[in-house]
Amino acid sequence: MIIEVEGLRKSFGTVEALRGVDFSVDEGKVLGLLGPNGAGKTTAVRILTTLLPPDGGRATVAGLDVARHPGAVRRVIGLAGQATAISPHLTGFENLEMAGRLYHLGKQLARRRADELLARFDLSDAAGRQARTYSGGMLRRLDLAASLIGLPRVLFLDEPTTGLDPRSRVGMWAIIRELVAGGTTLLLTTQYLDEADELAHDIVVIDHGQVIASGTPEQLKDRVGGDVVEFSVNDRSKLASALEAVSSLGEGEPFGDAESGRVQVHAGGRGSAVLVEAVRSLDAAGVAVTGMALRRPSLDDVFMSLTGHAAAEVPAGDGWRGDGSRKRKRGAV
Repeated sequence: MIIEVEGLRKSFGTVEALRGVDFSVDEGKVLGLLGPNGAGKTTAVRILTTLLPPDGGRATVAGLDVARHPGAVRRVIGLAGQATAISPHLTGFENLEMAGRLYHLGKQLARRRADELLARFDLSDAAGRQARTYSGGMLRRLDLAASLIGLPRVLFLDEPTTGLDPRSRVGMWAIIRELVAGGTTLLLTTQYLDEADELAHDIVVIDHGQVIASGTPEQLKDRVGGDVVEFSVNDRSKLASALEAVSSLGEGEPFGDAESGRVQVHAGGRGSAVLVEAVRSLDAAGVAVTGMALRRPSLDDVFMSLTGHAAAEVPAGDGWRGDGSRKRKRGAV
């Protein structure tokens, strides 16, 4: 295990951001750390990257205790956070050269590494441009390049694709896969469960500062069991009627989202039968729907079954970020 976390705790005043978190990461693998805003993901990353001291528990990276040997830990890790660590008035090359010098690489080696990484991340043509002229996707790639300047054994990516368009997200996924193929260990935090499904070998789900589930993506999906019937209500005012119409068809209570009008019914092993029964029940109730479909469970379904809310939602009454500051309600970034 190249990362080991045992009983990790951190509080900000009366708010417990981490309440005894345990997880580990195999070398050369990707761990997806999942959870909504305020779950404690970023707090855990900040502790593991020596930016924040823990209040309790123990954490090691590459066999080094993050609290007792922070300097040694920094020499073997890289970090690309939610906000880029790029100077907008320096060129792409200058940003990477400066990062190399901060890693004590020496002038010539820092320049060589900067050229190598600019080429690797398809930024050579923009090397002489100030970073403030870069697009969001280019800035993310430059920030990731800067985190790799010191050839880290372990890379921490804190929501690396937040704010990117779909094309840039897919491009970032390709880069991450390339890094893993080269032997880099990654800890990835994300609210995008499709991203974790694409990239992670193992997943740890955190909610309210505690680990509530862990395993491979497939193991977690198996916990939901069976297929999911999904549809959208055309008239949002009839969402309650739709939920009542299908309430007895699946396993457990159906889920309905008031904002989108989307309804999900866990069908268990009766997928096709539940689909047919749902059509009949909704028709009898006079509820018009679209997009009626039967599908395999996703990680979104796993998260919903575990927490009762979607990964991108802020649960009612949970008004704190993982760093102790106030956060905005649904849609907060």
